[in-house]
Amino acid sequence: MNDRTIEAAEVVLACTELEPTQRFFTEQLGFRIEEIFPADDPRVATLSGHGLRLRLERGGEAAPGTLRLRCADPGAVADGATELTAPNGTRVELVAEAALVVPPVVPSLSVTRMGGDWGVGRAGMRYRDLIPDRQGGYVIASHIRIPDAGPVPDYVHFHKIRFQMIYCYRGWVRLVYEDQGPPFLMAAGDCVLQPPQIRHRVLESSAGLEVVEVGVPAEHMTCVDHALDLPTDAVRPDRDFGGQRFTLHQVANATWQPWRLDGFEARDIGFEAATDGLASAKVVRITGNAMEEATRHDAELVFLFVLEGGVTLAADGHDVQALGTGDAVVVPAGLGHAFTDCAPDFELLEVTLPAAFATTPA
Repeated sequence: MNDRTIEAAEVVLACTELEPTQRFFTEQLGFRIEEIFPADDPRVATLSGHGLRLRLERGGEAAPGTLRLRCADPGAVADGATELTAPNGTRVELVAEAALVVPPVVPSLSVTRMGGDWGVGRAGMRYRDLIPDRQGGYVIASHIRIPDAGPVPDYVHFHKIRFQMIYCYRGWVRLVYEDQGPPFLMAAGDCVLQPPQIRHRVLESSAGLEVVEVGVPAEHMTCVDHALDLPTDAVRPDRDFGGQRFTLHQVANATWQPWRLDGFEARDIGFEAATDGLASAKVVRITGNAMEEATRHDAELVFLFVLEGGVTLAADGHDVQALGTGDAVVVPAGLGHAFTDCAPDFELLEVTLPAAFATTPA
């Protein structure tokens, strides 16, 4: 469709008496009159304000409807009221910008097997839920697939979130981020930290792309930015976004260090410094004789995703779980657990909040 075909959009509201309804919207809510007719006995008035056009029709058949007005201070609009009713019956909700709410963790041992249901999400991507109970709404983890190669029908957007990361599991994807330079390719094993509200866009992918995405809280807003073009002219790798910095970890440049359990090593993805200790992500692999003694931790979240191979998880009070490639686990704080029978090619993605936490023998 040619953009010039449509010149304006209006919400039609019916009213019995035009004049008092018009005064309510202009005098109390700050709309202004754009059109009114006929002059000798007005039946229709078009108003504009707050990014909205209203068409008031005297004797019309449209429903009075509900309007939601986002306000910096809802209480200042109508002497503390948070809801008004116009003379025509239109309900007007006065609301503040929704604050980010991170629910407290409701800890549980969560085990999700590879396979299961795949739903269709934003931009046609396939989603598999890796933490169905969301730990009480605290966290969401998704296994995401794009089956076909080529451009991705994405748009410039951002997330209102506390923490979010994307790990490239299979294939490759091309992305672009605000103030982080030209588009770049993220290959299997690479990972990005997406700080709160950084604008970004997925451009294209290989066939069979798979990523693992972890976000806190589980339910968060995705917002489209129609005005910003990416890439931006500025390149500011140290820019602060809500107390965090964008981070790209490339497996080709990784170094391996001993993990928190003997017999394993890990490559640190670099989130601890970039989030000021809020979170950490590591890829873990077996190096020799793995320690099979039970431990427990005191972290808010320990999320594990089996990248390759297999392992057995033994947890106090629970059935022994044989885990394979693509399985995911949340181990709650205080639960004694041990990893045994690791396959020689065993690799694990570990995401923790906070980055630093204590582990003790169980």
